[in-house]
Amino acid sequence: MKLIGIDLGGTNIAVGLVDENGNILQKTTTPTLAHRPNSEVLDDIAKCCFDVCKKAGIEITEVDACGIASPGICNSTTGVVERAENMHFHSYPIVEELRRRTGIKNILIENDANAAAKGEAEVGAAKGHASSIMVTLGTGVGGGVIVDHKIVSGFNFAGAELGHMVIVKDGRECGCGRRGCWEAYSSATALVRTTKEYMEKHPESAMWEIAGSLDRVNGRTAFDAMRKGDKWGQAVVDEYIDYLACGVTNLINIFQPEVLSIGGGISNERDTLIVPLIKKVRGESFDSTTDLPKTKICIAALRNDAGIIGAAMLGVNS
Repeated sequence: MKLIGIDLGGTNIAVGLVDENGNILQKTTTPTLAHRPNSEVLDDIAKCCFDVCKKAGIEITEVDACGIASPGICNSTTGVVERAENMHFHSYPIVEELRRRTGIKNILIENDANAAAKGEAEVGAAKGHASSIMVTLGTGVGGGVIVDHKIVSGFNFAGAELGHMVIVKDGRECGCGRRGCWEAYSSATALVRTTKEYMEKHPESAMWEIAGSLDRVNGRTAFDAMRKGDKWGQAVVDEYIDYLACGVTNLINIFQPEVLSIGGGISNERDTLIVPLIKKVRGESFDSTTDLPKTKICIAALRNDAGIIGAAMLGVNS
């Protein structure tokens, strides 16, 4: 099969020509410039679709299916993005508009986190398993849930907003308007916030030497300080993993998936993140004192291509 996967982000549009095994054959990217009218964004998406086909030496008429991974609430039945604030999409018929621009008839859409979870389930870390969850640690905490090989999105397509379960009553304010959301403690943004808070309290910390200033703190700062033996860097990492483990344990207790994979920028810490996370989750999970099989917790496999591949996989068997 010849499939096109579109990863529509607030910063970049990434489009790939993908085969049915999840291999990216050609790829191109362009800035989203999300402040523009929707029609201009769609024009660029269509252009990228034509570009990857041209690079591969095929006509766009040879494409079997096209999938769009979009932020926001995406109605996979009607092909409409009901709401995506960062993209200024409101009841926008994105599938119809792309179909008109490209001539591709079989076009599908899914929320970007759900599509990434689909990619991991089909050809990534959860390949061969019927149930899985992918959690993405980035600017926010995204995620997707797969049960019996199907995406769980709720009756209104707004489900599986994993980052917005509350883990600290009346805690930090979240961008969604609630307080204490998992996202407010376990996103990369939250990690940066915690790092700065510790730096302000502890001017002797090696985090100052590593970052140079509060303005240059990133998701690696505390981990790098920890590796230097800095106790305050270690304290930040420990606190971060405690909160991350709380949310992961909640998800495992609710869904008991075969695999739970972690993606996003923070996942680049790999064993430094995943080993202590597993230890904490194993000690807190509802099934911890039983002989039942345990959820495999691992780093996601598809990395930055999860959106493209996951979107393309929507077209397999469609």
